[in-house]
Amino acid sequence: MPLITLKNLSLSYGTPPLLDEVNMQIDPGERVCLLGRNGAGKSTLLKLINGEIQADEGSIAIPPGIKVAKLDQEVPTDLDGTINEVVANGLDKAGKLLTRYYHLLHEITLGGDEKLLDQLGECQHELEAAGGWEISSRLEAIISRLQLDGDTDFNALSGGLKRRVLLARALVNQPDLLLLDEPTNHLDIESIIWLEKFLLEWQGSLLFISHDRVFLQKLSTRIIEIDRGKLTDWPGDYPTYVSRKQKSLEDEDKENALFDKKLAQEEVWIRQGIKARRTRNEGRVRALEALRRERADRRNVSGSAKVEIQAADKSGKIVLEAEDISYTYPDKLHNNTDAEPVIRNFSTTILRGDKVGIIGPNGAGKTTLIRLLLGQLEAQSGRVKIGTKLEVAYFDQHRSVLDEEKSVQDNIADGSDMVTINGKDRHVISYLRDFLFDPERARQPVKALSGGERNRLLLARLFSHPSNMLVLDEPTNDLDSDTLDLLEERLTEYKGTILLISHDRAFLDNVVTSTIVFESHGQVNEYIGGYEDWIRQTRPAEVENKEKTKKSKRQSAQAASSISYVERQELGKLPGKLEKLEQQQKQLLEQMGEADFYAQNQDKITRVQQQLKQVETELEVVFARWEELEEKASA
Repeated sequence: MPLITLKNLSLSYGTPPLLDEVNMQIDPGERVCLLGRNGAGKSTLLKLINGEIQADEGSIAIPPGIKVAKLDQEVPTDLDGTINEVVANGLDKAGKLLTRYYHLLHEITLGGDEKLLDQLGECQHELEAAGGWEISSRLEAIISRLQLDGDTDFNALSGGLKRRVLLARALVNQPDLLLLDEPTNHLDIESIIWLEKFLLEWQGSLLFISHDRVFLQKLSTRIIEIDRGKLTDWPGDYPTYVSRKQKSLEDEDKENALFDKKLAQEEVWIRQGIKARRTRNEGRVRALEALRRERADRRNVSGSAKVEIQAADKSGKIVLEAEDISYTYPDKLHNNTDAEPVIRNFSTTILRGDKVGIIGPNGAGKTTLIRLLLGQLEAQSGRVKIGTKLEVAYFDQHRSVLDEEKSVQDNIADGSDMVTINGKDRHVISYLRDFLFDPERARQPVKALSGGERNRLLLARLFSHPSNMLVLDEPTNDLDSDTLDLLEERLTEYKGTILLISHDRAFLDNVVTSTIVFESHGQVNEYIGGYEDWIRQTRPAEVENKEKTKKSKRQSAQAASSISYVERQELGKLPGKLEKLEQQQKQLLEQMGEADFYAQNQDKITRVQQQLKQVETELEVVFARWEELEEKASA
């Protein structure tokens, strides 16, 4: 039985509609990733499912007893108290009692008087009467599982840990379906990997929005896309989605071209002279009117951002050089002469054209390192040498260069109507169109923009000036996949030097040629290649130990029992069975990839989806059995 079913759901804030008669269902155990351009309606769809807003038409069916919880994109600013209190706030009924209980307990720990002890006793009795202790045990188990300390003050936490607390608050009600809106935004790589592992082990269903390609590839069992008000189901993994989406757009372009050609021919016919009008076929006239209506209703694909980076004259060959630099935050140094440096004896030479990724946990000192290298901070020991002819463009993740009260266009042109791009004057509105700002949006204040729009504005501002060195501090947050891919492509083509702070593993792998990594206790090291290259270079011993453990376990199993005659017969049949299942899987995927598949009866769509799920499950079982018997046979 589906956990949730959407039927002919429509929502419009004007024309065209944001959601146009969409249909969707999510079954138990699914992890569905929702993709779409910025502004396509992804977050709106989650709000509809969570009951925060109402649709204009259509229905959302959730069976009785099914619980839905949502983790928002932004951390609320009005939350305070301990972790226990914040998580308890997510509970129904007994949650308020539990919140009060934890608050009283915390106050008593800090040295409260006897009145508080009396109040705590009363609260304990009320909790017992309301069955609150079972809920308390569940809450403490969730907090422990998420590796949190319930007595810690919520506002003292980092952004990543705050999001972990909000995840605990969402999970404490034991939801059947969890809604996640960009859960990896502003998380460091370590936190993202932790979240991946946790969600893979969690038994509930997920509907999540994410443009982190590694994250969605590891988690999603199905991809759904919002495009021009419609929902499309894309079975298979992310690379399969990308290739099939591209083919679908190419097919759509061909169909539109044929349609437009036919319409043009009919328009020529209807405009012919008096003789043609006397003899014209009224049925053909009605058909032309229908073609005109269809063309008027067509929603074309939104334009892509046109990211172009202006190049300045070449810098000197040596761009930046650091020798044994160390830095300790002044407040820590003032209070403790033995304070641990954030950067300890780090040396590097960055040459013209290098593309350097900077990796490390939130708060490790990545932005501090960039400021040291650019001469904005002075190291307490060591030296930094900055090369000649540098023209630096800086992308700040905190968006501090944007004036919230000024309009989008004034943030680019500072009151002028024109900007100079690649030596030529362009109207600022025309330039902003390249970054998907229409004239109306370009005249609105920055404070009215979404996160994705702000990042596009930062890129527009960044690339409005020539540069031979780009410093990018978390540029990928809130960007949709199309803009992310285009930015990647432009950075790869860029002839200048790049310093890139990012927690997007795929982005790092696709752009950088080396990485500077904050590892521990102020130790900062440099490696060749991107994120995956760093993992391979730093963890071979760990991988080797895992392999030794696996080998040891295999040898133990083999010593305990060798393969029997019956098992050997079974093993001989498994390759053929695997081949047959893979063929079935291929046929079902091809069937679901046909252009008219989702125009069929919903029951037939569901039946084919269930067949695919069953085949994939059986494939996993048969493959696991094949591996098991292969190991025994090789003893």
